[in-house]
Amino acid sequence: MALKRLIPAVLAGVLSAGTAPAQTGNLTVELNKLEVGEGGTCRAFFLFRNDLGRTLEAFELSLAILDRQGIIDQLLTVDAAPLPLERTTLKLFEFPGIACDGISEILLHDIAACRPQNGEDMDCFAVLSLQSRAAAALVK
Repeated sequence: MALKRLIPAVLAGVLSAGTAPAQTGNLTVELNKLEVGEGGTCRAFFLFRNDLGRTLEAFELSLAILDRQGIIDQLLTVDAAPLPLERTTLKLFEFPGIACDGISEILLHDIAACRPQNGEDMDCFAVLSLQSRAAAALVK
């Protein structure tokens, strides 16, 4: 009789061990503004709002910069970590070789790293929202 009760308990434990906990909270990335930097490069100001309930120790974005014709001008990876818990963080990135008025949109095509402090990698696309206050759109 004890064995009949043990098997369902073991199966329940195995099934629940294979499922990752659902991500809660929200992570907002906002392209706040673009301005001309030194040498005619474009300087991009990003705001990161971390309401995930934990600090992100790793957060790298792979971006495609599209020109006014919608053609990819360049690909680059930016490191925005760390992103402290329940804070808005300002990060500044330089886009070399393209003028700000030559950018139609910035495509977030991959998140190269997203890891909470003392945790394992997570799927940040599931909790990510994008915004833009600049003339260029920020899209995924």
